[in-house]
Amino acid sequence: MPATQIRRRWKTVALATSAVLAGLIAPTLTATPAAATTTAYDSTYYKNAIGKTGTGLKSSLHTIISSQTKLSYSAVWEALKVTDQDPNNSSNVILLYSGISRSKSLNGGDLGDWNREHVWAQSHGDFGTSAGPGTDLHHLRPEDVQVNSIRGNKDFDNGGSSFTNSGGSLTDSNSFEPRDAVKGDVARMILYMAVRYEGGDSWPDLEPNDSTTNGSVPYHGRLSVLKQWHEQDPPSAFEERRNDVIYNSYQRNRNPFIDHPEWVEAIW
Repeated sequence: MPATQIRRRWKTVALATSAVLAGLIAPTLTATPAAATTTAYDSTYYKNAIGKTGTGLKSSLHTIISSQTKLSYSAVWEALKVTDQDPNNSSNVILLYSGISRSKSLNGGDLGDWNREHVWAQSHGDFGTSAGPGTDLHHLRPEDVQVNSIRGNKDFDNGGSSFTNSGGSLTDSNSFEPRDAVKGDVARMILYMAVRYEGGDSWPDLEPNDSTTNGSVPYHGRLSVLKQWHEQDPPSAFEERRNDVIYNSYQRNRNPFIDHPEWVEAIW
């Protein structure tokens, strides 16, 4: 057989083999963007936001969710005992980052107690605990006193080391990664705050960005990671119930990113 025919034959075999091997390579797994949802609130509560995207959607949602009953900081204690009640033990609350079920009566500031964690760190805008962003139940959650201190005012990002009562959460020098089961919850709380507080009401304009060194400026990061967490961890029954309780019993406003997860991508 001529050499040219041998080369062509082996080239054909090589190409066919490559095609077979390519078919055996596993596809890359990525988070699928949230599909459009329909809720019972679309024709009433959200009617002025339906069909919008971008800044128009953000502006409409801001107007909608800014109609809100504000709680005092002391009232937050009792509210969290209802919003974050353990579905398997009505005497307990579920702690956000650690996932521990702890007695409702152990609220306070001592070792072994749980306290009021501001998911959007208070220092990121310096809004304190006055009625408004400092008492907004949509981002206040019960957490172990020590774990709350470890999180501090760090931005959110992937990576870090474990710690006592971490429940799978991680931390490093400038960021905090919550446990997998609440990554999406954290993302949706941060993004709610960015829409709710736009510089009116005498409060700072809170915005997400992609930094992990925000310090005291009114920004919170990292947006790119928060969006990934939002896609990877869609709203759970616990989160949806919490949204309903806050709306029906306390603030009369909702977190739109729990009701319409697709609106995260529509805005950011």
